Amino acid sequence: MFTGIVTDIGEIVSFTPVAQGQLHRLRIACRYDQTTIADGASIASNGVCLTVVASGVAGGKTWYDVDAAAETLALTTAKHWKLGTKLNLERALKIGDELGGHIVAGHVDGIATLVSREDLPDMARFELSTTRELARFIATKGSITLDGVSLTVNTVRDVTFSVLIIPHTLSVTTIGGWKAGDEVNIEVDLMARYAARLTEMTA
Repeated sequence: MFTGIVTDIGEIVSFTPVAQGQLHRLRIACRYDQTTIADGASIASNGVCLTVVASGVAGGKTWYDVDAAAETLALTTAKHWKLGTKLNLERALKIGDELGGHIVAGHVDGIATLVSREDLPDMARFELSTTRELARFIATKGSITLDGVSLTVNTVRDVTFSVLIIPHTLSVTTIGGWKAGDEVNIEVDLMARYAARLTEMTA
């Protein structure tokens, strides 16, 4: 489990397609202490929960390897990742950690497309669109995870929604580089999903 509070920005420094392109072995450089990264640990990368299969230090910088499997490549923006891609990183929650964002599973539901970006004094407003299936879980003032970042929904209209991003978030995540036409990973609020399911079963 995660909270959507990004703790580092990683960079893909090695990219190896295997299994006839159905699996990608990625090496991600980061600033985490390598001694705290165990094989089998979960690290969310742009909102995708990936399992560490190896780690080490090279050139004074920590790296770890993960595998992106066929389903991840089909359902998330991982299919577009390449050498040099920057990723929002978050380590898995530990008992006693502060829950600063909201409960995030690291199981991406789909992709949202950036419709527009409006740079405001000290902030930026992004409008995004997604599928009707996912849009039904998005509500004004509700929580949403975009590329692994816990955000509050500002407005909703049919299948489009907007978020306002504060300067701190723009500076410590990859959101500062977003532009119209970009695709981002979206994970809807778990509580919204459970509420919708309960409504369906009791209707």
